[in-house]
Amino acid sequence: MYILIGVLFAICVLFFILNFYRRKCIIRKIRCMDCCEKVRLLNDLAEPFGFAYLPEEDVMTSTLDAWQKNFGYCSLYDNSAFRFNMVIDCEPVYFDYNGRTWMIEFWKGQYGINLGGEIGIYQADTLLSPDQYDRTLFHGVSDHELLPLSMRLNFKGQPLFFLHREHWWLTGFRMGSYCEPEDLVMDLSITFPNDDMLQCFVEALMNLGYSACELCICRLTVSLSFSIPHTWQPRLVHSCSARFSQWQNRIFCRLFRCITRPFTCTMDRILYLYFFLPVCFRRLLCFKRNRRQCFHHHKRKCR
Repeated sequence: MYILIGVLFAICVLFFILNFYRRKCIIRKIRCMDCCEKVRLLNDLAEPFGFAYLPEEDVMTSTLDAWQKNFGYCSLYDNSAFRFNMVIDCEPVYFDYNGRTWMIEFWKGQYGINLGGEIGIYQADTLLSPDQYDRTLFHGVSDHELLPLSMRLNFKGQPLFFLHREHWWLTGFRMGSYCEPEDLVMDLSITFPNDDMLQCFVEALMNLGYSACELCICRLTVSLSFSIPHTWQPRLVHSCSARFSQWQNRIFCRLFRCITRPFTCTMDRILYLYFFLPVCFRRLLCFKRNRRQCFHHHKRKCR
C-alpha cells in the first residue's frame, strides 16, 4: 500500500515537473516569434473557423468568405443565445426594398469569454409580412450587395476598437474581457447604394422608436449609437438563465486570464493556449457561430 502511494506521488511530481518545463518552453517559443509570424500563424489557425486576427485593434473578426454565411440568420438564434453563454443586446431592423424583405441587425454584449459586437446584413427570398419575420430564415447578402459598414465599440465610455470595411457581417471580439451588455455602446454607420434603400432603412428605424435626433444622415450614410435596444430582448425574459450564464462567463474569463497570465496581448494569449491546451483553443474559436450548427441540429430534431 505504501509503495503504491509512493509510486503515485512520484508520478504526480514527475508530471508537474514535465508540465512546468513544457510551459516554460512554450513561453520561450512564443516570445521568440516576431509579430508578423504570430499574426500569420494565428490567422492560419482561425481561418477554418471563419475568423481572422486584427493586430492593430487586438480583436478577432469575421472574414468575408466565412463559412457561417451558409447558415443565414433567424430569430431563433437571438431567442436561444443565452443557452450558449451569449448574453447580448440585439436590434433587428426589418424593411422592404427591391422586392424582398431585408434584415439589418446589431448585436453587442458577452459571447462566452469574449466581449464584442456585430452588424449583420441579411435578406429573405421574397417580401414578408411582419408576422412572418420570426419564422423566416434570412440569407447573407451576395458579394455584389455588400455594404460599407463601420463600428466603434465603447465600454463605459472608453473606446475599445474601431472597424470599417465592406462586409455582410462585420464583427469584433475582444477575448478574455467581461462586460454587461448595457455597459457597451456601439457607434455604427451604414452606407447604402441609393437613396431609396436608405429611406426604407431609416423609416424602419423610426418605426422601432428611434427619433430623428438619434440618427445622423450624410448623403447615403446613416450613423447612430446602439445603446439601449428599442426592440424586445429575449435575455430579459430568461433573466435568471442569463444571469447564470454571465456568472459562468465571468469565471471562464478569469480562468482564461489566469492560464495565459504570462502574456498580456490577446494574440500571445491565444497562441499560448493553442500550444499548451489545444482542446481549449478549439473551444475558444467556436465562441460565436458554431452555435448556428447547434440551432440547425436542434430544429431538425424537433421536426
